[in-house]
Amino acid sequence: MAHVKEFSVEEKLTSLLTLQKIESKMDEIKILKGELPMEVADLEDEITGLHARQTRIEEEINGVTEFIEQRKNAIKEAEALIKKYEKQSENVKNNREFEAINKEVEMQQLEVKLAEKHIKDATEEIAEKAVLLEKAKKNIAAKEGVLANKKGELEKIIAANEKEEKHFAKLATDAKQHVEPRLLASYEKIRHSYRNGLAVVPVERDACGGCFNAIPPQKQSEIRQHKKIMICENCGRILVDEELNNNVEVK
Repeated sequence: MAHVKEFSVEEKLTSLLTLQKIESKMDEIKILKGELPMEVADLEDEITGLHARQTRIEEEINGVTEFIEQRKNAIKEAEALIKKYEKQSENVKNNREFEAINKEVEMQQLEVKLAEKHIKDATEEIAEKAVLLEKAKKNIAAKEGVLANKKGELEKIIAANEKEEKHFAKLATDAKQHVEPRLLASYEKIRHSYRNGLAVVPVERDACGGCFNAIPPQKQSEIRQHKKIMICENCGRILVDEELNNNVEVK
């Protein structure tokens, strides 16, 4: 049967503290990026939406343009019919035929006027949509300019810290191998509970280094003895003594 090594409390605390310091270094790099990753993602989503709007306006303009062409063809057909009826009127045999032809001519003239009105309204609609299209294009160009600047800033920060980030990521992965699963789960739960990501903190000036709540002398003595893992009664963070904290360094 394989022998499973039992870690002392001091070893467990050292592993946890090492992991905390590594991940705090990684947090510092994230802080350098600031809101840039989120701003870049939001701008990309916004630009996608603006492109969709541009496409929709262009499709609407194309639809109205097709409608105008249809109305123009209707005018040509109506004018051809008018000429046909006018020619027929030259050979009518009675008033009844003459009136019937005149009525057909009037109907086609009305068709022409109605088609001309539709063309006028549609042309005005295209002009309005052209203004909206131009605004959409300018908006896209402006947003793409901002996005390019934001991406440039982010890429510079990433490039400047890429080596360091990979280094700490590897250290964090290695450090987690030295922390027992149950303790690691507790650490990560505490870490994700606080915006500053501090789950393991030293006692400084007789107070918790996380919430600054006073730690009684008796409890400080127990923390220094490393006989059991001590938790801040106020914030729930894992406490270590200042000496152990100073001995653990992450480069």
